[in-house]
Amino acid sequence: MSLTPRAGGAESGSGGGHGTGRKRPRRRVLRWSATVLAVVILGTAGAGYLYYEHLNGNLRSGERDSGDSKARKADPNAAGQTPLNILLIGSDSRNSDANVALGGSRDNRGNPPLGDVQMLIHLSADRQSASVVSIPRDTRVPIPNCTDPKTGQRFPATNKIINESLARGGPGCTLATWQNLTGVYIDHWMMIDFAGVVRMADAIGGVEVCVNQNVWDRPLPAQKGGSGLKLTAGRHPVKGVQALQWLRTRHAWGSDPLRARAQHMYMNSMIRTLRGQNVFTDTGRLMDLAEAATKSLQVSEEIGTVKKLYDLGMQLKAVPPDRITMTTLPTVQDSQNSEHLLPAGDRAEKIWRMIRDDVSFDKKGPQSGAGRPAAPQKASADPAAPNAQIGVVVRNGTRSDGQSAVRGRAGTIAQALVDKGFARAAKDTAPPVAESATVVRYPTADLEGDAQQVAKALGIPLSAVKKSTDVSGVTVVVGADWRTGTTYPVQAPPAAGDLPDDADALSGADSGKCMDVYKPYRW
Repeated sequence: MSLTPRAGGAESGSGGGHGTGRKRPRRRVLRWSATVLAVVILGTAGAGYLYYEHLNGNLRSGERDSGDSKARKADPNAAGQTPLNILLIGSDSRNSDANVALGGSRDNRGNPPLGDVQMLIHLSADRQSASVVSIPRDTRVPIPNCTDPKTGQRFPATNKIINESLARGGPGCTLATWQNLTGVYIDHWMMIDFAGVVRMADAIGGVEVCVNQNVWDRPLPAQKGGSGLKLTAGRHPVKGVQALQWLRTRHAWGSDPLRARAQHMYMNSMIRTLRGQNVFTDTGRLMDLAEAATKSLQVSEEIGTVKKLYDLGMQLKAVPPDRITMTTLPTVQDSQNSEHLLPAGDRAEKIWRMIRDDVSFDKKGPQSGAGRPAAPQKASADPAAPNAQIGVVVRNGTRSDGQSAVRGRAGTIAQALVDKGFARAAKDTAPPVAESATVVRYPTADLEGDAQQVAKALGIPLSAVKKSTDVSGVTVVVGADWRTGTTYPVQAPPAAGDLPDDADALSGADSGKCMDVYKPYRW
């Protein structure tokens, strides 16, 4: 029976339009697991030196960072080791016959692709653990100024859903967006499209997935689109187009975060499968994987050879499944658009701090971040103006789901700044907002030094100083984490495995998980 999707069966999803926030009912959006990319690295490792020039010729590479980002590499730990961070991007490009056939939505052929799947792999400095974070594609974030390295077109900074970053300067812009959002230096990016996913899934030969009920992700009267995935309850090996259907399914799971969970299950299952088959000692299998990988991938230019992928793979290969932890960034609904999400303040920041400080997502890691103290934040090269000349607005963001706002909080912190010599500090008289973690925002690069000076005066860490197009000047938003006092409270360092409850953590060794099917998509 053919598993090829119907040409017109486009999957819909909230947001994700090229430059709009509207639904695109006919658009089929790529939903695949970072397994495809992670195992690409692992699979290439054992075969890297065979057919070296041929495989090098297959690889396509591009600029690592094409945006306005300033993250710095982490300092070495006591043993001289540094972490490794890799951004995995799934493109919904329809710029080939193969991708149009797999993705449908022919009317979008030729449009700039969107980065509908984005995951960060953090390999610990001691190379004993790996942490993975997915961001749902409809999460609204600041996207910096970017320049397309192919065309030279410049894109101004904006605040839109994260999948649009790929269309504003390529994968280098997506990397810059992540760096600014997280404060994490990202060493490399890797990208794959529809056809590449299918090619890799066929080369791997089948990955077991599991559903608790019969599933059929199909168009319904109230919801157009669907991936076409149709399985009976239980465990099934999937490959080729059926693997792509699993990784693209959204409606049958019920949400974008749950789709990320399904992708994480697939990724972990693939790693376990390859290890169980001793694929890393099977030259024939490895060559098949290497051929498929190099034809399917685009990579940042500093890893644009098979030798460099080999070296990278050897580092990733050593991590045991029980030290691999997949998570999804905690998010909340965007008040500006109910179909979009926002990072969940202090819960999201906790994830990023654990990565910056190299604290493992599982409980087996050292509690101190593999021997490295918290990485210092880089001061801006932009000199700060004298305190008395810096304009500052203070907003009350102490409202939260469980607590009402602290009255007068903005005025209290504004007065504290005046007492410290910031004569132009003033409170915002607008109603309190909900901001779970205190942040200092600034709109343009020439105000970064001023914003950092304000943060230092209040004891706010420089990691909380963020560039944003949502403000017109330096703005302190006093969050729900700072309800009393005039000096920002010292935050306890995160402990290994102490993830937010809504990070949906999944261990690479957990083979017993199955997806629940949203009732309308059961059969």
